[in-house]
Amino acid sequence: MLNPADRWVWDFWHVQDGSTHHLFYLQAPRSLGDPHLRHRNATIGHATSKDLVNWTELGTVLRPGGPDAPDATATWTGCVVRADDGQWRMFYTGARFLSPGADGNVEVILVAVSDDLHHWRKDSSVVVRADERWYETLGSSSWPEEAWRDPWVYRGDDGQWHMLVTARARHGDIDGRGVIGHATSDDLHTWNVHPPLTAPGQGFAHLEVVQRATVGERSMVLFSAHSAVISPDRISAGGRTGVWIAPWKNTIDLSEAQNVGASDLYSGRIVSTSDGPRLLGFLLDTDGATPLGISDPEDFDRATIASGSEWTPTSF
Repeated sequence: MLNPADRWVWDFWHVQDGSTHHLFYLQAPRSLGDPHLRHRNATIGHATSKDLVNWTELGTVLRPGGPDAPDATATWTGCVVRADDGQWRMFYTGARFLSPGADGNVEVILVAVSDDLHHWRKDSSVVVRADERWYETLGSSSWPEEAWRDPWVYRGDDGQWHMLVTARARHGDIDGRGVIGHATSDDLHTWNVHPPLTAPGQGFAHLEVVQRATVGERSMVLFSAHSAVISPDRISAGGRTGVWIAPWKNTIDLSEAQNVGASDLYSGRIVSTSDGPRLLGFLLDTDGATPLGISDPEDFDRATIASGSEWTPTSF
């Protein structure tokens, strides 16, 4: 398990180059004392492995920008893709808290570029923001943040690049506005923001760390939600803190969302290996707030439903 003695590590994203697995992750010093403070002090670390178990840490690759930068406070969760020109692009979340003692913050999607996955330079010309036509922005409700984070970028069957984003709809019950935001690009530089791919009112205040995945013939999205953002109806139907999956056929069906893995696993990612899909996440202590490190991989089907079986919807 990746669990440095001097730092908390939590959300992460993975990319493979040849036989080497690269892991990028949020980190903050344990010397802060209070694990809640890690969010305001997050930087992005880097580690490599040949087996997803034994990791070599390589240091910090991205830090917050200057006082007026869109990532002035912290660098948060992202993803890495390889562009058509052979360069790597890291799309990550820039967080800017408006004052030291308040929760209000603005989140945007930013990008850094690398030739080798080790050395990264920020490209300040790319900033993807929530569009207030469809998405809640700071001050438009009592919610304390402008949620627009955790980008997941992939090439679609239509040849375009698609970005999935943790976001909140502009309308609906305040505690049920969690949606999967959507943007597209032809070149990974200019992005067009579209309406969300899911509707509000599905029992989540937000859906964090979204990933699009295909396992066998099952297309799905993974996301995470903790108990404070799950509706009472979801909880009474068996839902709980942790990683969730939902089927993605022509649309994403959150009515059939269900938990995957143990309740202490968060920020789950499916990683393809020669031995089949593996599920990784970071582990949470019993307080639900303190990260205990990034887990070793487990067989995805054993963590969810038997291979080849039908999706089992909840009663929500």
